[in-house]
Amino acid sequence: NIFMIEKKKTELYQELGLQARDLRFQHLMSIATRNNRIIMRMEFLKAVITPEFLLILDYRNLNLEHWLFNELVSQLAGEGQLVTYSLPFEFRAIEAILQYRISKLQGRLNTLQPQILETLEALVDPKLLSVDRSKLHILLQNGKSLSELETDLKVFKETILEILDEEELIEELCLSKWTDPRVFEESTSGIDHAEEMELLLENYYRQAEDLANEARELRVLIDDSESIIFINLDSHRNVMMRLNLQLTMGTFSLSLFGLIGVAFGMNLESSLEEDPRIFWLVTGIMFLGSGLIWRRLLSFLGRHLEPPLPPHVPAVLKKSQPAAGRVEIKNNLKAETFGLSRSTLTNQ
Repeated sequence: NIFMIEKKKTELYQELGLQARDLRFQHLMSIATRNNRIIMRMEFLKAVITPEFLLILDYRNLNLEHWLFNELVSQLAGEGQLVTYSLPFEFRAIEAILQYRISKLQGRLNTLQPQILETLEALVDPKLLSVDRSKLHILLQNGKSLSELETDLKVFKETILEILDEEELIEELCLSKWTDPRVFEESTSGIDHAEEMELLLENYYRQAEDLANEARELRVLIDDSESIIFINLDSHRNVMMRLNLQLTMGTFSLSLFGLIGVAFGMNLESSLEEDPRIFWLVTGIMFLGSGLIWRRLLSFLGRHLEPPLPPHVPAVLKKSQPAAGRVEIKNNLKAETFGLSRSTLTNQ
């Protein structure tokens, strides 16, 4: 049965036997017991579990109507896939809330993963000379959301791990132990309820660990893609710098032999300007000299920018090393055959 109630907080705390501080914090995840009550806080979701009922606080502000009326009812009734055999009510309530939390985290990861992969595929392109700032902005937002998801998964695992490390806390979660001790005894399948609670928490701890590994892989992929983007930008930057250097060398070569034209352009008379062939001769010398100087500078630039070749290993050394190994093995065999020790063989 599911129904809605509206009460003042003070009246509710008195009926449950709790204090106001027990349900005050909303942005905190914890699982605790107090006065035979289980208090579960999954960030905004706050719940109180007793052996008879499950109380969800402020569900309207969290838009939990679909989950409450369509999924939670069947899970608590034992009709869902979460319940394998008959267990006390608190087991089903804890499992339902943990499953809801894991499904929300899984949904956030499923939403982020295709967006991040699509953005990285658009950014990691060696043909691009520049990076789209809108894509970087989207990647930044997705990276921030991924960090928040990693933090939530870490808090989820730490909360469950704190309970798994303490056997007393696990037994306190079995509320039926205090109301009806016979229910807490070994079930018909031979599994103690305390062990069943431990297996239940370990199951969701492993699911959170799997989600954390997937999120960690996305984080590594983002870091590697950023390195690739920086490498591509550096490569294009180096090409532009080399082109700029080549043009600078060409300008220098042309300016160097352009001094001849400057000398002939002065307002001074000489006998050379009377010869009609001297113009073509001086122009040819200027262009030919500039071309030769530019060519020499480019070859000098190429020799210093290209990576050096690995040193060549002579073939004699390659053959001599296996031969030495074979001789050493033969000597060892001879020493073992004649019953000589290594020290005697070395002295000889």
